[in-house]
Amino acid sequence: MIKKIGRFTFTVITVATVSILSCANGLYKSNTDTTDSLSDKYKDLFHLGAAINEDIIMGRDSQSKNIVTSEFNSITPENSLKWMYLQPFPNKFNFGAADKYVELGKKNNMHIVGHALVWHNQLADFMKTTVSPDEFTNHVENHINTVVSRYKGEIHAWDVVNEAFNEDGSLRPSVFKKQMGDNYIEDVFKLAETADPDADLIYNDYNLYKPAKLAGVLKMVKRLQANGTKINAIGAQAHWRLNSPSLDEIEQIILHISELGVEVMFTELDITVLPNPWELVGAEVTQNFSKFEGDPKMDPYPKGLPKSVEKQLAKRYEDIFKLFVKHQDKISRVTFWGVMDKHSWLNDWPINGRTNYPLLFDRNYQPKKAYNKLINLIGN
Repeated sequence: MIKKIGRFTFTVITVATVSILSCANGLYKSNTDTTDSLSDKYKDLFHLGAAINEDIIMGRDSQSKNIVTSEFNSITPENSLKWMYLQPFPNKFNFGAADKYVELGKKNNMHIVGHALVWHNQLADFMKTTVSPDEFTNHVENHINTVVSRYKGEIHAWDVVNEAFNEDGSLRPSVFKKQMGDNYIEDVFKLAETADPDADLIYNDYNLYKPAKLAGVLKMVKRLQANGTKINAIGAQAHWRLNSPSLDEIEQIILHISELGVEVMFTELDITVLPNPWELVGAEVTQNFSKFEGDPKMDPYPKGLPKSVEKQLAKRYEDIFKLFVKHQDKISRVTFWGVMDKHSWLNDWPINGRTNYPLLFDRNYQPKKAYNKLINLIGN
């Protein structure tokens, strides 16, 4: 079910065709002929969200926070709810940033997403050490029960399991599979449902435009459904490029997922404009190409994005959102992975120190051509 979020209230000063929105430590301006925000434009189609970092959550980046609360109606934490930060030691929970995150969402009447309960990366070190399967399972049960119960009725949706499949559609041989067995995904979804029966439960993964991987995920969902295990949505990460995946490939994700009667979510949208040494495996964070650091061929735009590439990026976002609008009845949320270019994880992945331009707002907190394309895509 798509949850509708009401219109935000913020100060607007209109000068000719430029709308300027007030901000605590500066201004960001939208060069459009409308004072509507992105969330205003898309509120009747699907949630429009942003992943936010700890500087935003803790109030250290007020300009980005202003963009988030003005332009979006859903939030996802980049890191603050991941295991290594939330429970770094057995039964020693650090809820400081997580509580502030939920408080921010509640204060601004936003759709709040929890990311992520079970993931083999950014896992606490004690979960990687040799413990018995029973001990490991007890830690998982305790983590999910403690975290989900704490935010019951406040966090509306959970990425229950993140990136559990290989590219060929087989189950990744993660520490969770090793310790809990092949049915661990179903087990943790049941734990999450018990802790908060009303929260939406999501499976999240990258490269779902690849048929074999998508087939593996769909098979898993069918099995959960056949066993009566609650799963509300599949989150398709969208760390894409200027030319791939194709629109046809993206559309197949939507069609195949929706056929199962679960919601489609595009959970981590950004578009890299930089070249890479060879094809990357989605958002696999363990990939690193340190030998290419400092190579100007891998960092071609350190002083700014050429207008021709900026135009190409804007067209890419426009084409993708035209497809999303076409399938608005199947899509419940689209979330950008980050707020502005300077703080995007793609500046340092998979090659450290690069200058990337993957989002709607530039390094000066200003909306880019891509922003204008999206806000003008929907009629007044």
